[in-house]
Amino acid sequence: MTAAATSARPRHLLDFQDWSPERLTAILDNADTMLQVLDRPVKKVPALQGLTICTAFFENSTRTRTSFELAARRMSADVMTFAAGASSVSKGESLRDTIEVLTQYKVDAYIVRHHASGAAHLVHQYSGKPVINAGDGRRAHPTQALLDAYTVRQEYGSLEGKTVAILGDVRHSRVARSNAELLPKLGAKVILCGPATLLPADLGALPGVTLTTDPVQAVRGAHAVMALRLQQERMTGGYLGSLQEYADTYQVNEALMGHAESGAIVLHPGPMNRDVEISAEAADGPRSRILKQVENGQAIRMSVLYHLLVGRD
Repeated sequence: MTAAATSARPRHLLDFQDWSPERLTAILDNADTMLQVLDRPVKKVPALQGLTICTAFFENSTRTRTSFELAARRMSADVMTFAAGASSVSKGESLRDTIEVLTQYKVDAYIVRHHASGAAHLVHQYSGKPVINAGDGRRAHPTQALLDAYTVRQEYGSLEGKTVAILGDVRHSRVARSNAELLPKLGAKVILCGPATLLPADLGALPGVTLTTDPVQAVRGAHAVMALRLQQERMTGGYLGSLQEYADTYQVNEALMGHAESGAIVLHPGPMNRDVEISAEAADGPRSRILKQVENGQAIRMSVLYHLLVGRD
């Protein structure tokens, strides 16, 4: 009997702590099927018919919310949209009270984004329902990491032995942290690079992860290079001298990509600050797979929903 068959199927995707490589690979494999669904004239299957999914977003989002809501609707779920700015949260209602009220509407699962790290865990505690973390503070954004991994796997057929360099504002990036947890589980090496003030030392203790402040060293031999958005809205304390100084050293551009593998691809989780962390030429050039990441996001989120709510061992 395989490890995948003997390990318990996770009921949540909060981070990757309880996810085996076999489970994670199953998510990626099933995304191939979901992409086929999205290529059909009628882009819909009845897998989640009769289930109600609540997208509970306590932080602004366009791409992630749209991707998740479309993913759920493509699988015939009913989607209840909750936006904190137009709710009783703006009047002082607590997270616990909000979730307990929403759960009375017979919600079957939650997709949660929140500015506070650990909020998705609390939603599970308060609701008792399956929860997918759509980004909590600086801590985790697991479906973004899954779609990043899937995009690299599409390019090379496997993640085993591949190197992914991630450059930029690592300190404030839940995407960087989730990729650093996920990619080594799937056989890839991760190089995290940025100014010393934006490069948390604790991530270097993760297996398969290396830290460097040298962007040329980071991308040398890399099969994929990801630029991280400079998250100015999360910054306090003078982490950078200036945006220009940052761009001059850490921008992902054609010159820097010249040090990567000859067929290396360019990734970005979005939204982009063009000509800050990534040049327009790199974002729009033949190496770019940024729009492919967007397309793959819907398939990955469909696969996650199916795995958590429908799939059987």
